[in-house]
This record gives sequence, structure tokens and C-alpha cells, in this order.
Amino acid sequence: MNYLILVLTVLASYGVVLWTKPRKQTNIKLLLAFSGAFLLALTFFELVPEVYSEGNPKTNTLFILIGVLLQLFLEFFSKGAEHGHMHWQLDKNQFPTILFISLSLHALIEGIPISGENGILYGILVHKIPVAFILSMFLVNSKLNRSLTVIFILLFALMTPLGSYLASETTFISTYKTQMVALVVGVFLHISTVILFESAKGHSFDLKKLVVVILGFGMAYFV
Repeated sequence: MNYLILVLTVLASYGVVLWTKPRKQTNIKLLLAFSGAFLLALTFFELVPEVYSEGNPKTNTLFILIGVLLQLFLEFFSKGAEHGHMHWQLDKNQFPTILFISLSLHALIEGIPISGENGILYGILVHKIPVAFILSMFLVNSKLNRSLTVIFILLFALMTPLGSYLASETTFISTYKTQMVALVVGVFLHISTVILFESAKGHSFDLKKLVVVILGFGMAYFV
């Protein structure tokens, strides 16, 4: 069921964009801010205690920092698409291979900590909705052939469930689960904090964004 929800969230976002054909991201800014706050809080509530419940704390912290660096590396190629930035210009029917690979690796990593025992699934879902909307807007409004757009979205939608499946079925990931989750913590910390800072004009929050962020923290506490 978790796998299906993750896939349907991305496909539904694409379907809404295909139907409404929006061209501006104005109304998504608050949703991005909420998703950043929600994901950040859930990372601290759910994943950080799990990481530090066993193993060497210094080693686990090292993997968190590696996760931050890994996300920085992915964003070098994706140009920040993971947190709502689409700085791409595509020629007609030019499949954005580098964007696809970087976003897919990010989505694959996201799936590692998902299980029926924690609430991080909700954080990932809330994070995916605005990102999927912005990605879909970019693809629909680009010169990319519709069939290539559908292939991109469908494969991207499958990446997070694939990461979750590999985490539960692969011996390597199961053996080093704590270190892998620490890696994900680093990725989430970078993504969520960048979203929060970039959602503010001039690095200062207006009242609406402040309320949205507080709401995100509060809802994550009760998940």
C-alpha cells in the first residue's frame, strides 16, 4: 500500500498539472514551505533517534554529513529541482537525462527509511507533492514530447518505492541500515533547510510562511 500511495502521489500531481496547465508557481510556495518544515520535523522526530539508538554516534554523524554532501553533489546536476527549482531549457524532444538520473537517485534514497513502523512516509509524501507539481509544470510547458514526459514521470514515481523495496530485501542495505538511514537524514536535513530558507523573501519570513512552518512542525509532532 505504501508503494502504491507513493506512485499515485506523483502521477496525480502530473495529472492535475496536465489538466489545469498552470504556468506560475506562486501558489506552491507556501506548500513548499510547509513540506520543508514537516519533513525537517519528522526527520528529527523519527529518523535521528533511530540513527543514534545504536552504533557509534560519531560514525553515524559522519554518515549524516556524507548525506549532506551527497545531496549537494546531486543538486550540482539537478540544479535544485529537488526543492522546487527548475533552471532548465530543453530543446525539442531532448530528454533531460541528467535531470532524470539525479532526481531518480534522490527519490531512490528517500525510500530507504520507509517502513510500516514510522511516519516518515507522510513527510516524503508531503515533500513529493510540490516537487512533483513543479517538475510536471516544467515538463508539460517544455517542448518535450508528451510520451517522453509520461515516461519521465512514471519512472520517477517508481524510484522511491524501489528504494523502499531494496532497503527491505537487499542484504547490504539491511546490514548497514543505521548508516544508510543516517545518509538519508543528511539528505533530508539539506533539502528541508534549503526549502525553508529559499521560501523566504530576503531571508525573512512573512506571517503566512511563519504560520505554515509552525503548522508543519506541529503536525509532524502528532504524526
